[in-house]
Amino acid sequence: MSTTGADSAVNGKLWGVGLGPGDSELVTVKAARIIGEADVIAYHCARHGNSIARSVAEPYLSEGQIEERLMYPLTVETTDHPGGYAGAMADFYAESAELLAGHLAAGRDVALLAEGDPLFFSSYMHMHKRLVDRFEAQIIPGVTSVNAASAALGIPLVEGEETLTVLPGTAEAGELIAHFRSGEALAIMKLGRTFVKVRDALAAAGRLDEAWYVERASTDRQRVERVADVDPSSVPYFSLIVVPGRRNNPLAAGGDRPRGEVVVVGLGPGPVDQTTPQVAAELAAATDFVGYKTYLNRVVARPGQRVHASDNRVEAERAEFALDLASRGARVAVVSSGDPGVFAMATAVAEAAAEERWAHVPVRVTPGVSAAHAVAAAVGAPIGHDFAVISLSNLLKPGSVIEERLRHAIAADLVVAIYNPASPKRVEQINRLKELLTELVPADRVVIQGRDVGGPGQRLTVTTAADFDPSTVDMRTLLIIGSSMTTVAHRPAGDLVYTPRHYS
Repeated sequence: MSTTGADSAVNGKLWGVGLGPGDSELVTVKAARIIGEADVIAYHCARHGNSIARSVAEPYLSEGQIEERLMYPLTVETTDHPGGYAGAMADFYAESAELLAGHLAAGRDVALLAEGDPLFFSSYMHMHKRLVDRFEAQIIPGVTSVNAASAALGIPLVEGEETLTVLPGTAEAGELIAHFRSGEALAIMKLGRTFVKVRDALAAAGRLDEAWYVERASTDRQRVERVADVDPSSVPYFSLIVVPGRRNNPLAAGGDRPRGEVVVVGLGPGPVDQTTPQVAAELAAATDFVGYKTYLNRVVARPGQRVHASDNRVEAERAEFALDLASRGARVAVVSSGDPGVFAMATAVAEAAAEERWAHVPVRVTPGVSAAHAVAAAVGAPIGHDFAVISLSNLLKPGSVIEERLRHAIAADLVVAIYNPASPKRVEQINRLKELLTELVPADRVVIQGRDVGGPGQRLTVTTAADFDPSTVDMRTLLIIGSSMTTVAHRPAGDLVYTPRHYS
């Protein structure tokens, strides 16, 4: 029960009455009593005037009650309201709240009916937020459609440590796919026109074969079938999709077809907050992690997830190992730092997967924040114009090729991001880079050094070609060599380095 600054002895009380999923016998005893006692019965409805909420509550209505139909001005159609759909609905909720406020101020108790639960994807909450500071309000919870759908299936929704994710079908397709991949048990509401998008997202996430469709749960029009078998043109708004946890879902357990795949992910440059939600979702969905041991130390495996760490010099073997696991049904996340497609594991996996023996194994690449982008962002926008990315490692290409590419990139006046600049046993390339800068660019050319950007040992240095010291560089350092246009703006609020998008 909320508190109120108003005199509750004078004002009426607002009741948020949860009616359950549709069967009048699933209305709670308390909800039935309040419906029968209230002075005003209010309910939302579409412009046709019919209300499912009223029909559910009808057995409990009393003679002489005032009824208020709160009629939506629109549902999915367009509007010429200056604020668009959101503006039109905001005005409607404000006007509806004032209508109910009139009754409450006159001392009348108002029962505002809500299908399911009043605070679970319900219009009641819009009235509650607008009235709770002025009048006493109490919410009577109701059985949700998710519970009713689970009961209709007769399948346990979650068991043990399984988790349930509830999503609106109106969410963006990419967001749905990410949640479908990472989630265990799922419930997707607000279907109708969104059904095809949701179905396709389930298919993209590899979960379509596990999904059940439930329509008008608990009513005499209840319908249950596999999502894959549903005609999209027959789907009403009052329906949902349920994917029970795999522990009990017969669709997930059925069949002998492996469900394996390999997804190559980039963790970003180091900080957890620079790992994208999409990558986090892929990690949560994986059964196995494969990668260089240093990168895998950044991943926290959940119970049941297997970790396969290896040395940094066995990329081809690591890729084949991941593909073999996936061919036997595992969902394998191959873990890279930064972006997996920039001097990382995506190429090794793609090269191995191109062989005929792995042609049946699905492979996806999920991008990450690259070290070049992280260092650039830390100082401003030095790669805002054309730039090149070059690795100084001579493990897989000769030093002569590295030097030739550096010369061409500098001659083309590109900003150059330098990966793998040096190691304790490999300093020849970084010293040669210093010589090339002395030879090819003015002494004041901007040079940026970024080490462990975003991490506890972050070190950023903005210097010049003349002052650049190769001995301060190691494998955790990324360099950015500016073009002739790269500028350092010295400002009281903090220096910024940028390369303008125009070119003189």
